[in-house]
Amino acid sequence: MPRWLITGGAGFIGAHFIRLLLAERPGVEVLNYDALTYSARGGNLDDCAGHPRYQFAHADICDHERLAAVMAWFRPDAIVHFAAESHVDRSLAQAAAFVRTNVLGTQTLIDAARGRIERFLHVSTDEVYGSLGPTGAFTEESPLAPNSPYAASKAASDLLVRAASHSHGFPAIITRASNNYGPQQFPEKLIPLAVMNALENRAVPLYGTGTNVRNWIFVGDHCRGILAALERGAPGAVYNLGGDDELENRTLLERLLGLLGKSPQLIQPVPDRPGHDLRYALDSSRARRELGWAPRVPLADGLAQTVEWYRTHPQWLARVRDAEFDDYYRQQYGAPCPPSPPARH
Repeated sequence: MPRWLITGGAGFIGAHFIRLLLAERPGVEVLNYDALTYSARGGNLDDCAGHPRYQFAHADICDHERLAAVMAWFRPDAIVHFAAESHVDRSLAQAAAFVRTNVLGTQTLIDAARGRIERFLHVSTDEVYGSLGPTGAFTEESPLAPNSPYAASKAASDLLVRAASHSHGFPAIITRASNNYGPQQFPEKLIPLAVMNALENRAVPLYGTGTNVRNWIFVGDHCRGILAALERGAPGAVYNLGGDDELENRTLLERLLGLLGKSPQLIQPVPDRPGHDLRYALDSSRARRELGWAPRVPLADGLAQTVEWYRTHPQWLARVRDAEFDDYYRQQYGAPCPPSPPARH
């Protein structure tokens, strides 16, 4: 039976990917290697506990000895690397943590995996390309020009993977996705924070004028793209995985509030994020052509599914809003979970 090691599998996208594997790849045994940092503590994989093809290793991606021991014991055929710090706002205040996990952690994983696996997929982001003007889209050949510590750390990890592929024949593939959304996303990101605040009739924060544009992809579509790249992608290749829908942030919040039956007057402008990228958009034609992949879930349907999930899972929201979440916002903004904390847009 093939064995796949998934790093960061208790996080938002990783948990959805593991569920996809267990449901649609019955011949694959899965090991989730995760440090269970704050954003992975919501019990995202409680429904997988006890599954005969799912195992869990609680470990830090930067722990050389632990990683080597897990590799020797599990002997994976493939690795999908999700483990990363991912919130732009946190990176602006705590950049060193992003360098440690995203850069050093990726190199630690490469060192442990070289010569031992058949496939390695590194999950990255469109933010490594930087900011776009009002037209056009990033291709896989676009230069890397990251503008936040988070994006810079992901670009550095991409380059380490590329170097290992070029220098050592490491069987690596890189995917870069547009903004993800869906159920179980930690409520520091734009959509879940907006939904959580609106459900409680609290102010919904909006950076600056709200004219920044994002290209959105439903998490399930992203996971199917990752699986297609892992199974059919060319070693050394990069694949963009973008959704079909672009929206200004203000328009997105207005749609969310409409789905919740809330007034747009809940939207509260807050000071803009330092260095806030204007627009992201991805050209995903290579993935469509070479992998046979395309997003399936229109934004309207995905937002409706997402809002309904948060509306019907108040226990999950209560669980993730723990003391550490409060401590972060107290440190950054002077109060626990204020009515309008900035979120990633």
